[in-house]
Formats: sequence, structure tokens, C-alpha cells
Amino acid sequence: MISQNQSQQQTQKILPQQIQLLNLFQYNSQELLLHIRQELEQNPYLEELAEHKEDAGSEEYNREAAADYKDWEEYADNDVPDYKVEYANYFNESDMPERPLAAQVDFREAAKRQLDLLYLSDRETAIGNYLIDCLEETGLLEKDMETIADDFSFSQFLTTPEEIESVLKYIHQLEPLGIGARSIGESWLLQLQAKKQKSLMERKAIELLANYYEEFKNRRFEKLMDKLDLEESEFRELVLFLSKLPMRPVAGDAHSLSPKNNIVPDVEISRNAGDFTITVCGIHSEQFRLSDSMQENLDQTKDKAALQYLRSKMQSANWLLYAIKQRNESIMKITKAILQMQEAYFEEGDINKLQPMVLKHIADKVGLDISTVSRLTSNKYAQTPFGTIHLKELFTEGIENKEGEVISNRVIRHALEEVIEREDKRNPYTDQQLVGILMNKGFKVARRTVAKYRDLLHIPVAQVRAIWA
Repeated sequence: MISQNQSQQQTQKILPQQIQLLNLFQYNSQELLLHIRQELEQNPYLEELAEHKEDAGSEEYNREAAADYKDWEEYADNDVPDYKVEYANYFNESDMPERPLAAQVDFREAAKRQLDLLYLSDRETAIGNYLIDCLEETGLLEKDMETIADDFSFSQFLTTPEEIESVLKYIHQLEPLGIGARSIGESWLLQLQAKKQKSLMERKAIELLANYYEEFKNRRFEKLMDKLDLEESEFRELVLFLSKLPMRPVAGDAHSLSPKNNIVPDVEISRNAGDFTITVCGIHSEQFRLSDSMQENLDQTKDKAALQYLRSKMQSANWLLYAIKQRNESIMKITKAILQMQEAYFEEGDINKLQPMVLKHIADKVGLDISTVSRLTSNKYAQTPFGTIHLKELFTEGIENKEGEVISNRVIRHALEEVIEREDKRNPYTDQQLVGILMNKGFKVARRTVAKYRDLLHIPVAQVRAIWA
């Protein structure tokens, strides 16, 4: 029997334009510039003002360019080989390189090329490329699956942490071995599993890393020796073997190829006579306008299909200019709020003066959602008088010290890193000893907290550090 019921429910939906706006918020200045260039090619209504065009040259340049062709006939009969003329434009004869300059490829680009050879679906390839872009400079993946799935769903298409996890397994097959690992232990495990023929030591190491890595990190060595059925001398050999494995998939000169060494800041914070000045760098809506000629065509167009197309393009151009303005204004508000909360830090750039600050603090100050603040600070860098900083790294939780004051956990991590750097490499501090040293410095932390921060800094346990030294 057919029946009809009436019910009332409240749902929340995100409009497509809101999703596009969030995606635009996540772009840094270089990604936004690329997006604008693509839009300029596809949207006839959007045009760049002449004074902002990169290829807009002066009259003097045009005169010089014209003069280059005056003696064309004489140049055409020149017997000098083309490659010598071309190189002479860039090098003096005494400085001419004797061999070609090799192009250096970033490890992420190399990984993406390998990924293209795995015959994955378009969906898996898109997720895989996004995962590769999320890798740290060491080749490790520090973001959790839920965060990556959430960010990817907003930027491209809906996905789940389980699907992200399944694609990550393909990343683990790429070179260098261990790329995409979420910890040093997983990186070691991937390196060992990739070997076709495994020795007894390698099999024991795989068993330890796959099943007992947490016990190994927490230094429960007696328990590990029982589970692995090893004598103390054999266990020492196993630890020595692990210490000789590369701790990071990408190391050494690979860091010099990293894009982070060529950062284009999104915000510039300068100081003049005690006052801070904030400037949003990159693209601004004032650099573009709607095409006058296209608006005239709209008034003259009578075809309905053409009229609908032109109107959609005009709305798209208007929305993009509005979105760029909103992005820059929001970045300005957020940076001002951060500067107010971290004024002591921005005075000299002393990390010990960094105050605890979470996304909610800034969101409440500027009247934006926490997720919006997160996207506007992710992958954004600020140029300051003391160097370039990552805005997202300024957000830290707080921990209470012995005096009852709440301090940033990044201050504690910095203090921990300094203590370990100055330790006797042949007799390094255990986590419990580090707790005592930090306590003397005024930081009241538990041993598990020290172990957590040490892992975040990619610093191994004392036994491994001693052997590695």
C-alpha cells in the first residue's frame, strides 16, 4: 500500500561556490597565480591590466628589439655556429662551461613520474599526486589520513581515509625506498621488505618493526628479547644493524632541491620605527578587470545559447575577483590577529617567546570558521625581519611550567632539540634523563611527552643515537 508521510529536518549543505572559495583560500601565492593564468586563458571576460602584465615592456625595449633586426642580412650570412652565439649571450668566453649543466629534479617530481608507470586509475593517480605533495622534505608523511582526506575532498573530489590509505601503499613502492612512511620505523620496514633475499638479521628486524616498534621506542628491551627469542649480544647486533639504515628516505643533497629553499612569501611583515606593517604579496583583484569589449558584445548578442554562455563567464569572472579580494582581506585579518598574540615573538624572532595559540583563538578574533583559518594559514609563508616563517607552525598547544605559566609546546621541543644537540654523542641522554634536564630548565613534562616530541623531531632513542654516533 502506498503511503505518504511529511517530516521536517534540518540539514546543512555547502554550495559549490563555497567549496571553490575554500579551495582558493588554500592556494599560496604561486598556486593562485597559476590558477589565474588558467582562468585568463579560458574566460574571455577576465583581463589583466596592462601595467601589471609581466611581458609589458617599455618603448625603449621595443626600440632595442626593432634595432636587432636592422642588420638581419649581415647576421644571416654570419658563419659563427648558432650554439656559440647563444652561449655568448649568457657567458663570457673565459667563464664558458666545459660541459652541459644538468637539470636537477625534485624528489616529488621523480616520485610522480614513477607513479605514472603503475597503471593506476585517474582517481588513484590524483590522490597519489596529492599524497606526494604532502610529503615532508625528509620524504616522510606526517599528516594523518583523516586530515588528508578532508583537505583533498575540499580541493578535488570526495574521498575517505580508507581510500587514501590504499593509495599510500602504491607510494610505498616508489623510490627512494621508504618514501611516504609515517615514521622512522615504517621507513626502515619498507626498506627491508623491498629486499628479495633476506638474511636472518633482516627477518628479525622486520619482525621487530612490524610487531614491536612501540616497545622498541619505549625501550622495553628485555621484553623484546623474549619476544624475538634473542640473547643480549644478538639484540645489540640487531640494534646496531638498524642504526646503519637511512633514518630518512630523502636526505643529504636532496634537501637543497626542495621547493622550501625557494619560498615565495604570501605575507610580508616589516617593522619601521617600532610599528609593524603587513603586506599581502602576490595577486590582487585590482590587477584585473572585466573586458569592456566583451560587455559590449553581451548587449549585442541575441542568440540565447551564446547569451547564456557569456553571462556565465561574466559571473565567473566577477566571482573570481570577489574571491581574490576576500582571500587577501582574510589573510590580512588573520596575520594582524597573529601579530597581536605573538608580538613578543615578532620583536626579535626568539622562539622562546612564542605564546600558546590554537586555530580557535584566531578564529574567534577575526570572526571566521576554524577550518577557514586553517586553510588560509596552510602552505602560507611570511617574510619577517628575522627570516621566512611558516604561518601554520605558529599554532601550538600550551603546557604549564613549574611556575604555573602556560608556555608553547614548540618552546619545549626547541629546548629538547638543543639539549640533544649538546649531549655527549657516545653517552646520550635517556628519555628519563631528558625529563630531569627539562625540569631544571623550568619545563614540567612527562617521559611519554619527551618521547612524543623526540619522535616529532625524528630523533631516535638513546641506544640508537649512541650506536649511530
